[in-house]
Amino acid sequence: MKISVLGAGGWGTTLAILLHYNGHNVSLWEYKKSYARHLLKKRINTDYLPGIKIPKEILITPDIEVASDDKNLIVLAVPSQFLRDVVKKINYRRIEDAILVSVSKGIEKNTLMTMSQMLKDVFPHINENQIGVISGPSHAEEVSQMVPTAVVAASVDIETSKAIQAAFMTSYFRVYASTDILGVELGGAFKNIIAIGAGIIDGAGFGDNTKAAIMTRGVAEISRLGLAMGARPETFAGLSGMGDLIVTCMSRHSRNRFVGEQIGKGKKLKEILKSMEQVAEGVETTRSAKQLAAKIDIETPITNEVYKILFEDKDPVKATTDLMTRDMKSE
Repeated sequence: MKISVLGAGGWGTTLAILLHYNGHNVSLWEYKKSYARHLLKKRINTDYLPGIKIPKEILITPDIEVASDDKNLIVLAVPSQFLRDVVKKINYRRIEDAILVSVSKGIEKNTLMTMSQMLKDVFPHINENQIGVISGPSHAEEVSQMVPTAVVAASVDIETSKAIQAAFMTSYFRVYASTDILGVELGGAFKNIIAIGAGIIDGAGFGDNTKAAIMTRGVAEISRLGLAMGARPETFAGLSGMGDLIVTCMSRHSRNRFVGEQIGKGKKLKEILKSMEQVAEGVETTRSAKQLAAKIDIETPITNEVYKILFEDKDPVKATTDLMTRDMKSE
């Protein structure tokens, strides 16, 4: 297949290399011309994936038309809050037969759309069977080292899911197929909020009991919100739900857990984000999830407290106490 990966961050670079070694003809698009030249010269993504060689057969380009023209499959690996601006630059006539696969995990601010919904909004004539997503517990740092990993590919059409599955499947990257694209996207986005909360617990010096509680109740909160939006319950018990939440809350590679940990240690959000090279999707997703929950009248106490900590400077210890002393409930 002729495949283009739009976005040369750590995840985009990792997937481009994986797809190349899977026998595909791969292009990698980097929006910044100076960094595209750097990648061409060094063949190593020193900023986002140091130490991993990019094969010379992968075309690296800052030209989005070159990257997207005449492709069978286009992988969208741009952070969710910037993805709309990127895809709007693509000439739809050049991609009208391609499968579009989002690997970004977030909810677009203001519109409150998932990435698949946003793609249909930008390309109103696209067949929704051409849109897919990949999500699951899959840090680029480990996938690039060929650490065994399992994810889920989803589309409303099972044949599209299977086509994506076949394109990405390797001996170390196992891909499952699903038709619950909404659930897969929501699980991948909302778990980042819980990961920020888990990081806050680590930074503030609480224990394993506290972290296990927020992870478990976090799954319940994500499921409650997702089901109200039309997703399927089993999805949140799978790779893009519980699986992704576990790795994002526990891993040293997690940017969202890192943000929470630094806040738990007393640092301010602006200071933390300014120091980071990569995007912590959960920060903006916290805003979006709070708005979505209010819109459909679903209770999301963890999201609400994370929001207050991030954007209203609420003390993490006070937020934890408030969660613990809520009215008694049945599980």
